[in-house]
Amino acid sequence: MTAPTTPGPAPRTPGSRTADGPAARGPGSVGTAAAPGGSAPVALDLGGRTALVTGAASGIGRACALRLAAAGARVRAVDRDGAGLASLAGEAGGPGTAGAFDTRVLDLTDLDAAEQAAEGVDILVNNAGLQLVRPIEDFPPDVFHTVLTVMLEAPFRLIRGALPHMYAEGWGRIVNISSVHGLRASAYKSAYVAAKHGLEGLSKTAALEGASHGVTSNCVNPGYVRTPLVEKQIADQARTHQIPEERVVADVLLQDSALKRLLEPDEVAEAVAYLCTPQASFITGTSLALDGGWTAH
Repeated sequence: MTAPTTPGPAPRTPGSRTADGPAARGPGSVGTAAAPGGSAPVALDLGGRTALVTGAASGIGRACALRLAAAGARVRAVDRDGAGLASLAGEAGGPGTAGAFDTRVLDLTDLDAAEQAAEGVDILVNNAGLQLVRPIEDFPPDVFHTVLTVMLEAPFRLIRGALPHMYAEGWGRIVNISSVHGLRASAYKSAYVAAKHGLEGLSKTAALEGASHGVTSNCVNPGYVRTPLVEKQIADQARTHQIPEERVVADVLLQDSALKRLLEPDEVAEAVAYLCTPQASFITGTSLALDGGWTAH
């Protein structure tokens, strides 16, 4: 599981907005992080912005933290994994990191601490998650409770903590890393599927409430991504489906995907970055599927 697993900005006048946010925001420069396939990353200038990314020590969260820092944001990177955060912080000031990292060890089951951590942020990326693959009758109730706490209740508290500042600024971006399992169910993943479906509803509600305040809220819905979370569940899937581990990726994970490969974390991070651009200011309350054609069925 990835969590319970600056330079000073130019002064801005709260509420002073162009169509997409404070007048201080210009079209900006292009971040230096390389996009998948060698293409140029989307134009994005987040200088003077503060972003919070949960589950930032590895996988999707780490890629998002690096991408937002490349665009100039000061990134609050939170995770239970202190060593992973230290490694991330070591990249501050290196190639492709125009912004800076403020790393914080945080267990998202501490909901009060989670809400406090989100105070004063302009961008919130709810990414942290965990997974257990078991039939419902064998699923431990305490794990079910923990999954929903980390992946649904904690995002609610983080959004709750972030909104007052976003509303005061007249600008904000909430990006919830959901999943294809926020749109489709799979057997043996009752807690994960329930949490992601709930996150979809929470994200839409935040979009409706935040629209008049210049705040957008969206979900990004990856299929299977090459992350520690996915790698750890291969053994679980093999045991549950009673097949060899080497067959899990092709026969189980990618069975419904038209594209027969795992998604890369950097590809998800580019989608997150796009939702922070001026060009995406009219996108809110929706879900961006990066599922290789899974939901085309």
